[in-house]
Amino acid sequence: MSEVKVIGIGNDHAAVDLKNEIKAYLEEKGYKVVNYGTDSSESCDYPVYGAKVGNAVASGEVDAGVLICGTGIGISIAANKINGVRAAVVSEPVSARLTKEHNNANIIAFGARIVGSEMAKAIVDAWLDAEYIGSGRHERRVNMIEEEAAKYNK
Repeated sequence: MSEVKVIGIGNDHAAVDLKNEIKAYLEEKGYKVVNYGTDSSESCDYPVYGAKVGNAVASGEVDAGVLICGTGIGISIAANKINGVRAAVVSEPVSARLTKEHNNANIIAFGARIVGSEMAKAIVDAWLDAEYIGSGRHERRVNMIEEEAAKYNK
């Protein structure tokens, strides 16, 4: 298990079932999971849940985040508006691993209408099992992202 112990999870109406499945899966693996998402299939606004998880990650309330909407795109964009968040939307495990290794992504996002539950589990596993390389070009680039964000998030 990685150094991540507490994971915030958020979702919109399109991803209630997949959220519940991933939450249970993570809990079975020994993680504490904090639910910031909706439990209703009634239409709702994904930016609310992306921001909730983004703020929880940025503040240190949770160690990392998982976001799920129809595609993973909108909810990840919302989370990325929070200073200190590096949310990446992925659809397979290789990108999930690489976004942790290269970009130190602290939130992973995927789409309930894009990936099935077994692929979602593989994505989460690859991301959680990966370690940030944290040196050389990767560290320089992550630092550049954070410096650029700091200019606009005062």
